[in-house]
Amino acid sequence: MKYTYLLPIILLAAISFASNSVSTNGGENLLQCLHSNSDPSQPIIQALYFPTNSSYSDVLQSYIRNLLFSGPTTPKPQFIIAAAHVSHIQASIICAKSHGLEMRIRSGGHDFEGFSYVSGKPFVILDMFNLRAVHVSIAEETAWVETGATLGELYYRISQKSSTHAFPGGTCPSVGVGGHITAGGFGNMVRKYGLAADNVVDATLVDASGRLLDRKSMGEDLFWAVTGGGAASFGVVLAYKIRLVRVPATVSFAVIQITDGQHGNNNSNSNSNNFTDTVYKYLQIADKLNDEIFIKLAFNVVKVGRSKAVNGTFLILFLGNSESLVDLMSEKFPELGLTKSNCADVSWVESMVRWTAFPAGTPTSILLSRIHPGQARLKRKSDFLKNPISKKGLEIIFKKMKELETPVLKFFPFGGIMNKVSSSAKPFPHRAGNIALIEIATNWNLTEGGQDDDNYINMTRKFYECITPFVSKSREAYLGYRDIDLGINNHGPNSYAEAAATYGFKYYKNNFHRLVQIKSKADPDDFFRYEQSIPIFPNIGTA
Repeated sequence: MKYTYLLPIILLAAISFASNSVSTNGGENLLQCLHSNSDPSQPIIQALYFPTNSSYSDVLQSYIRNLLFSGPTTPKPQFIIAAAHVSHIQASIICAKSHGLEMRIRSGGHDFEGFSYVSGKPFVILDMFNLRAVHVSIAEETAWVETGATLGELYYRISQKSSTHAFPGGTCPSVGVGGHITAGGFGNMVRKYGLAADNVVDATLVDASGRLLDRKSMGEDLFWAVTGGGAASFGVVLAYKIRLVRVPATVSFAVIQITDGQHGNNNSNSNSNNFTDTVYKYLQIADKLNDEIFIKLAFNVVKVGRSKAVNGTFLILFLGNSESLVDLMSEKFPELGLTKSNCADVSWVESMVRWTAFPAGTPTSILLSRIHPGQARLKRKSDFLKNPISKKGLEIIFKKMKELETPVLKFFPFGGIMNKVSSSAKPFPHRAGNIALIEIATNWNLTEGGQDDDNYINMTRKFYECITPFVSKSREAYLGYRDIDLGINNHGPNSYAEAAATYGFKYYKNNFHRLVQIKSKADPDDFFRYEQSIPIFPNIGTA
């Protein structure tokens, strides 16, 4: 299906189904409602999974990426709609509203707090995994991608059409396109081409009335909101039209590790006794290098004999060959000690495979796999680095890491084009003035050390508090690393005040108010809601 040609037909059909469903009979049962509000040529019954279905549990569990929310006590949906047609989405919205059910919208299931598949109230899951078509036009340098596709599927489909085109999205291939773009979408070409959301040129969305809209019919305000403002607050995005970017036929991928006071593996810097000096230099220059290079730095604690040490892994993507990369690092960052032995000249799509820690030679078709490796229980927190951390500050951080052991600390550098894009261009406001996005990541399972979930979550919170002196004063956060600790919305009379005082300004800063204005107009009854959704203004709607 090519949206360029079929969108007018889909829109006419959508209007027809929506108009036939406005006056839903109050006595109509749920199945009757779903059937009467969907296209009879696309039977919705085949997309429904009730707890009595043998496959209900498998479908539910397949896209739960945080095992914290996979247990028997986690609230379960009354049913799952694995939509395979736009009318299934429309019927789901209409019937969930008329039957007093909340709706959770799941793309790839990577919401770290489970908001896309868990609710404390009676709810249904609209699962998008069947809607994952990708149609690439190299002539136009665009692609239509349905929101149930994964990033890996998108990247692979692009690579089938061209070795010199790419999309500047994230580096986890199992992440759903829908959730990624609606959070802004941060990847390893962000310094060259900006966010994933910066490279969206059109979208199709089903709104709270069941209407299917494109960019023109939804208007620029709503289009702005669903490209970085958490689209699940405004409707259901069916597909995005994205702008492809140009990359060299060969790029350089590099990895090098340094360990605090120790020598590491074959990819390690032999001058690792200067660990703190090397990290300090990285924070001085990572956002100031030319925009063809992106250097991620991740710290974890390792055991060295009876001692603990902090290990630093530098992952590098350079839009050029390895010889040029080594020359650049020798000039700008000699402390790292990068050599050609740390580098591999590969295609862009091969670099995405290597970035995910697959070994050299892994076929790029691995990107089509929807199995997420290393399933675990997870907690994430985020912030933004505004100024370089002093050497003394780094030593404080490393000491706390050794004490806690489990949390991982990651830096994703900004700079480049991110310094040139207005903070209001998209709902994602974290542009100029930021050195790096910071992620604190803790993964665990139930057998490690006998510690329970609360211990690991509290450990993550303690480390978050440790870095307080070194990050944004207002504790800003990235929507893609959802964090319930920032606060929740109870959707009562104080809904707006609750959101504004907690997560609203941390995720969106001054863009929050505009998002509320758009939400209040697009969904005045606040149907599309969850614990950290955009609220409506007081005295609007029925919420």
